[in-house]
Amino acid sequence: MIGWLIIACEVGFWVFVLAGLITRYVFKMKKLGVLLLACTPIVDLLLLITTVIDLKNGAVATTMHGVAAIYIGVSVAFGHRMIKWADRWFQYLFTKGPKPNKRKKYGKEFAKMERVGWYHHLLAWIIGVGLLGAIILFIDNFAQTEALLQTIMLWSLVLVIDFAISFSYTVFPKKA
Repeated sequence: MIGWLIIACEVGFWVFVLAGLITRYVFKMKKLGVLLLACTPIVDLLLLITTVIDLKNGAVATTMHGVAAIYIGVSVAFGHRMIKWADRWFQYLFTKGPKPNKRKKYGKEFAKMERVGWYHHLLAWIIGVGLLGAIILFIDNFAQTEALLQTIMLWSLVLVIDFAISFSYTVFPKKA
């Protein structure tokens, strides 16, 4: 059930983004567009509440419960960037705005973008691990929440690998 809820929340996130952008640029209702864009965190809150209720009602934590916390961390850390990206492309495609710049794929600018991406990943990790830790403490049953601890360990490994890759471009910049 949690897996389907995560998918529904991802769809809900993009529905709010698209509704906000359409309202803002097509219907010229800027305040309502901003309001719809501001509703995207509600989707995350719904996912968090449902996950905690599911565990509190006795469900044994699975990887999907851990993924729910990862989703929330990533959504908070990267959500603004994703919305800005969608906003720029929407302006370009539907209102004849300026074409978004392509990402550099080499050099110092690319290395800086990779580092910034890792810092966002670190923020997502801090938020997600904080949520997982809070859930583990709140449920207070290690046998029930063991999968959440395994999720923390796996995500920590992914974060370290991402660090090595992201910062390698600073030490060994890609050439044009």
